Amino acid sequence: MLGGAGLWLLAYFVNPLTMWLTLATFIGYAVIYTVLLKPLTPQNIVIGGASGAMPPVLGWAAVTGEVTVEAMVLFLIIFAWTPPHFWSLALYRTEDYAKAGVPMLPVTHGKTYTRLQVLLYTLILFAVSLMPYVVRMSGVLYAVAAVALGGLFIGYAMRIYFAYSDALARRTFRYSILYLAALFAALLVDHYL
Repeated sequence: MLGGAGLWLLAYFVNPLTMWLTLATFIGYAVIYTVLLKPLTPQNIVIGGASGAMPPVLGWAAVTGEVTVEAMVLFLIIFAWTPPHFWSLALYRTEDYAKAGVPMLPVTHGKTYTRLQVLLYTLILFAVSLMPYVVRMSGVLYAVAAVALGGLFIGYAMRIYFAYSDALARRTFRYSILYLAALFAALLVDHYL
């Protein structure tokens, strides 16, 4: 009932596009990710990350009534951020996931393979994080922040790959949260300067 009321509010007070995108996001998260993917595949985080990356698209659609390249760039940043963020957590919580029967990547493919994936996805994230500057959505301030923040994230990911410890994985997980907040804050500040 709450979900239906929310969808009605979006359709009536915002726009139908936002309502339909929100419904698709809900189905993607609650059904496709949580019920189907999470218990079945170690790629659950990658595929399910699409739902987690939808909030900027929903906000963009609510304000503009359309989904533009800029909205999709914001989506791609969060989508690319999700695997290194969650796999850093999964590395130091592997036993918990195994006990719960959740096939997270370190459970199914081992920690060494997961550490490599953290590094590779962090490199992808670094490239994707530069897209706001490339598509002229932001200026030099954001580009400098993206390079600095991404460079630190790559540093963490390289240490995870070459000199792993649970303490380092915890620090990487915490940094990934700070990274995303600071990256979007830089985008906002850049927009208003």
